[in-house]
Amino acid sequence: MERLGLVLDAVEAGDAARIDSLLDPLHAADVADILEQISPAQREDLLALWHGGVDGELLSEIDDSIRESVIESLPEAVVAEAMRELDTDDVVDILEDLDEPAQEKILEALEDADRVAVEQALSYPEYSAGRLMQRETVVAPEHWNVGEAIDWLRSSQALPDQFYHVILIDPRLRPVAYVTLGRILSAPRDTPLREIAEESFRTVRATDPEADVAWIFNQYHLISCPVVDQGGRLVGVITIDDAMNVLDEEHEEDMLRLARVGDESSIQDGVWETVKSRIPWLFVNLITANVSALVIGLFDGTIAQIVILAALMPIIASMGGIAGTQSLTIAVRALASRDLTGANAMRVVRREALVGVVNGLSFAVLMGAVGWFVLGLPMLGAVLAMAMIINLCVAALAGILVPLAMDRMGFDPALASGTFVMTVTDVVGFFAFLGLASVLLL
Repeated sequence: MERLGLVLDAVEAGDAARIDSLLDPLHAADVADILEQISPAQREDLLALWHGGVDGELLSEIDDSIRESVIESLPEAVVAEAMRELDTDDVVDILEDLDEPAQEKILEALEDADRVAVEQALSYPEYSAGRLMQRETVVAPEHWNVGEAIDWLRSSQALPDQFYHVILIDPRLRPVAYVTLGRILSAPRDTPLREIAEESFRTVRATDPEADVAWIFNQYHLISCPVVDQGGRLVGVITIDDAMNVLDEEHEEDMLRLARVGDESSIQDGVWETVKSRIPWLFVNLITANVSALVIGLFDGTIAQIVILAALMPIIASMGGIAGTQSLTIAVRALASRDLTGANAMRVVRREALVGVVNGLSFAVLMGAVGWFVLGLPMLGAVLAMAMIINLCVAALAGILVPLAMDRMGFDPALASGTFVMTVTDVVGFFAFLGLASVLLL
């Protein structure tokens, strides 16, 4: 990235004017990218030299892994001013990742109303809709018409910077519908707001998991959604940008867990943090690899008599591992998006079983031909073919059944399914191949 090199050159030269000219025209997300790609020392020097400074939008864009260090390097007055610029949902998002002393400093800098709103949001469970929502809402009585709503919107001094709906409430402050700004602006003034309300209207409880909220947004194509308390009263609103951030985080978390590198790993992590996130799964893999080695050890006599088996074993295990990973990836994604449920699980299992049979037969023909015509051992070709069919079938089933079982038991299917699936395919592959070889070749 050419601009990054220019910024680093300016930092090294201590050229504040050059840094200003490079960073000031950029969007906050682009500045955040630069801060994330440089070393901590370079980052501290850049922030000290940059006259444009850090504002609320930039703080909300910076990756969680470096945000606390950025905040600690800034004067308290700068942080306080940046926080005052943000909506309550963005303030909560930042505070969640800070330790308690840092949280207290920022809360003290907020205006009383904002501080109370943020503290109330933080009182909700972590990863809940209450943490995700913003308290700033635009509401109107359900009996108003378009003209009354427009007049009130024009005269109001406390509207959020961005909003998509006017939420209609009853006398008990319970949301009953909402109307898009587009419909309000295009309808005659005497039109009752209830007549142009959106059919997509629904609410979520403040205690609902944020993953459920993100699913609702994606499923019903929502732009915003009112949040209610246990009594059904309006307490906030969640907008599409926050819901999509949750979906992105869920996707990233699934990828990291499938790779078994920890669900919060980042290229910003130091050596020790990276080691801590990876070594537990490497240890688990070591144990499962020893299980596979024990299976191989059961057939050491067979391998000693037919040495070519040692060269062919990895083929069977590798094919099973890939087939299992293919099924596993589809299953984990389908579970996360709720496309795979108890209602259709058996159909999907049957499909994967048939896929395993077809793939097994296809590669059985190929490997059988290798054993017969290339190696000149027809019975070895038969062993390869049968082992391939068995392992690919088992791999396809394991890839779907293991995540289903983990989900049923309340565990995240992305967390450890890969380890179990690979263990199953290795053990079954080695046992089937070497067991058949012992029976048919000796």
